[in-house]
Amino acid sequence: MARTPVIAGNWKMHKTVAEAVALAQAVKDGAAGAAHCQVVLAPPYTALYPVAGILRDSRVILAAQNVHWEPGGAFTGEISLPMLEAIGCRMVIIGHSERRQYFGETDATVNRRVRAVLDSDLQPIVCIGETLEEREAGRHYDVVTQQLDGGLDGLTRRSLLRIILAYEPVWAIGTGRTASPETAQEMHAFIRSRLSERFGEGAREVRILYGGSVKPANIAALMRQPDIDGALVGGACLEADSFLGIIHYNA
Repeated sequence: MARTPVIAGNWKMHKTVAEAVALAQAVKDGAAGAAHCQVVLAPPYTALYPVAGILRDSRVILAAQNVHWEPGGAFTGEISLPMLEAIGCRMVIIGHSERRQYFGETDATVNRRVRAVLDSDLQPIVCIGETLEEREAGRHYDVVTQQLDGGLDGLTRRSLLRIILAYEPVWAIGTGRTASPETAQEMHAFIRSRLSERFGEGAREVRILYGGSVKPANIAALMRQPDIDGALVGGACLEADSFLGIIHYNA
């Protein structure tokens, strides 16, 4: 089964509503002919609703950057799955390294979020990846295995097929340092192998994205790797021309 590539833009804490609407419109227009991949935009919460209006009746998918596992309640500052579903979100990022580093996310809370999302109409993009210190200590495979096993604990093969994974080496996020295509492929192949051990043949159908200083200049080489199925883009998705250069990597 062919794995449809995914090019996702994580806007992080950037863009006012007006800026978000302008960027979403430009991406929508420029990606209209991009039938080779799924294009995903993940604006900040304040821009989700207006961007949803821009993307309506287009192929571009709206995603949120995080979600709580409870459907509602006294969780100040959080957002729920019913809220995201109601405005048209179809995907949500879970366990981004910045959530882990700055906001106390753990493999256990990632797992709670993943399970909740799988009970909704949304599709999770689950992030994993090691720090520079962990890689230099030769622990990168152990760290990624722990994050995979913890984050996907209790999942069935059927539920696995709804998940998109994103391997983001923390040392390459926003630093300008990018894992070489060969280094990225090595980890992607390892991840797929680990999934195969746990879930069997279904691992061949799981899409695994690469994230970490992805740019128009390196996306084509990354996409030539057999186990890289797309990109979770940070800084380079904040300008339409740059992001469209990544989306049209096959041009």
